[in-house]
Amino acid sequence: MSGKTENPAGKDTGKNIQPESFRFSPENMARIPDILGLYPAGRQESAVMPLLTLAQRQAGGWLPRVAMDRVAEILGMAPIRVYEIATFYSMYNHAPVGKNHIQICTTTPCWLRGSDEVVASCRKILGIGLGETSEDGEFTLGEVECLGACVNAPLFKINDDYFEDLDTARVEAILTLLKRGDKPQPGSQSSRHGAAPFNGPTTLLEVPPRDSGKARGKS
Repeated sequence: MSGKTENPAGKDTGKNIQPESFRFSPENMARIPDILGLYPAGRQESAVMPLLTLAQRQAGGWLPRVAMDRVAEILGMAPIRVYEIATFYSMYNHAPVGKNHIQICTTTPCWLRGSDEVVASCRKILGIGLGETSEDGEFTLGEVECLGACVNAPLFKINDDYFEDLDTARVEAILTLLKRGDKPQPGSQSSRHGAAPFNGPTTLLEVPPRDSGKARGKS
């Protein structure tokens, strides 16, 4: 079954999906002065990425062009400069995405640890391919170059949460929970804590004695 939305995290598909206007909600407008205050006076353009992220969250996970124009207006930037930033970073989506936006890392460390099997499992369970959205709008499946958690490869990101140390069974368990409306536990899906070794620590096995200072020549 093919999804209706092609390349959801990439360029605009050309379909008439763009809204005519965009305004930040009162709650988000109240946050903008605090965001701008994080940067030196006269350097408000540095807030472009936080404001784009704020706009994307309000718009339901993607950035309409009018939202980018609004950010440009607030920051006093030429719209093309905002477009350049928004189209450079893969975190910004330029067409609607599903409620659960799954981004699978397929860079070398994840590939060596089985990202192909993760992709295959997602395809099988969700019935969509990379760059597609399910018919019910619940899932979008995408591919990213690196999620920065190579030690826990393979992994994928669902919205804001990382799911690490994946295999076929773990992918199926996570997606099954999501499909029935439950929230799976993010983080490592193995028994290890965070990024600690699977078999426990291999160095510094004993707690070192308190340093009295004598080892450094102190009396």
